[in-house]
Amino acid sequence: MSDTDLAFASIEEVGKLFRKRKLSPVELTKLMLGRIERLNPKLNAFLTVTTELALAQAKKAESELFAPRGRKGHHDRGPLHGIPISLKDNIYTKGIRTTAGSKILKDFIPQHDAQIVVWLKEAGAVILGKTNMHEFAYGVTSNNPHYGPVHNPWDLARIPGGSSGGSAAAVAAGLCYGSIGTDTGGSIRIPSALCGIVGVKPTFGRVSVKDVIPLSPHLDCVGPLARTSADAARLLDSIFVRGKGEPSLQSATKPSRARRRFRLGLPKGFFSDVVSPEVELTFEHALRLLRRSDCNLKEVSIPLLVETEDAGNQIAWAEATHYHQRAGWFPARVGEYGEDVRTRIEMGAKVSATAYLQAMEVRYSFIEHFHAAMASASVDALVVPTTPIPAPMIGEETTTVCGTNHPTRSLLLRSNRPANLGGLPAVSVACGFTPEGLPVGLQLIGAVTDEHLLLRIAGIFERSLPLDRRPPI
Repeated sequence: MSDTDLAFASIEEVGKLFRKRKLSPVELTKLMLGRIERLNPKLNAFLTVTTELALAQAKKAESELFAPRGRKGHHDRGPLHGIPISLKDNIYTKGIRTTAGSKILKDFIPQHDAQIVVWLKEAGAVILGKTNMHEFAYGVTSNNPHYGPVHNPWDLARIPGGSSGGSAAAVAAGLCYGSIGTDTGGSIRIPSALCGIVGVKPTFGRVSVKDVIPLSPHLDCVGPLARTSADAARLLDSIFVRGKGEPSLQSATKPSRARRRFRLGLPKGFFSDVVSPEVELTFEHALRLLRRSDCNLKEVSIPLLVETEDAGNQIAWAEATHYHQRAGWFPARVGEYGEDVRTRIEMGAKVSATAYLQAMEVRYSFIEHFHAAMASASVDALVVPTTPIPAPMIGEETTTVCGTNHPTRSLLLRSNRPANLGGLPAVSVACGFTPEGLPVGLQLIGAVTDEHLLLRIAGIFERSLPLDRRPPI
């Protein structure tokens, strides 16, 4: 296997090589560090590279995995043992700078790890570093005014999406085998779609957000970005809070002899109201593949979808501003924010208590109506385009769709915000490319706690559509 083949291998493939002693975690970590050194100047995906920590963790993993079975020192911690990953830079890491992509926290070094980092270390993951992001996770481009823009590995002139843009670019370019990001209005799924990888937003509360710098506490989620649904399941499984008797997520993406026809809902309107022709064409092809892969598709009506945009905005604006006021940064350090983030925080200061409470009422009503509609239609999940457009150019503030100009930010958020408002699990999976060679994402949205089901459907879809997942960087 060449170094390039190895860089784009799956977590399962790498794990098998470790356990056959055909590859060591140290060798693999050095390969990843070498690729970061060579490619990160083009991508700007990493803000901090933790070379010494990564090599120390890799050496420990090697000694545990390579010690003779049954002898003192042998310890197999599972599928992530020795696997190099990255973390979005708003997640606390002990002794490692955590900037949240901001100037305000440019020198902040936490004294402890976030809970999810503790669990990842216990699983034996090797942490390569911290990834670039939209400032304070408050945007969808990852065009960072303090540390420079992240570039999409499929076209360096385009955005990778955000706010977990550095994570997505690093995974897509083969600089790590997975990353942990955050999602408040699509910040895992948007960059996953634009970079041609898989992103999972779990059910609200199923993954700890403790010591993750918040944006909107009622909407924030933590989840994985990976090249395949199977890799995403392995990452999520290590930080996921499962219910009693609930199966491992890793079992979801394995081929099964027991065949089941899944029922997928195509929402009427909203998601399909504004879609670029190239995305629509790719999405329609994906639907045909789903129909051939034991999936029945039917139109469904989901109430209050249009209302999710304003309700999500009101909640995020108010809660983000409250956090920044409580931290003592706003308005005291207003000049240290990038223009777009400062503008949104100022907007949050104008949200009235009544408007906030009304938005929360819409949230509760949407959750109730969503589950009732899913049950009434007897569908397992919704299937929609993750974003209505492929990756825009860096700095592109408006995008034309079918002759009409739209704010690029609103377009990218449009199909993603409903799952955050409803606390619903959602998976974005690559479903093809535009004629220009830009990735397109397909999103599956399910009822609460349906992560296993969504990952199973994603795995079935991936097997129906083998894709070249190596960008031309």
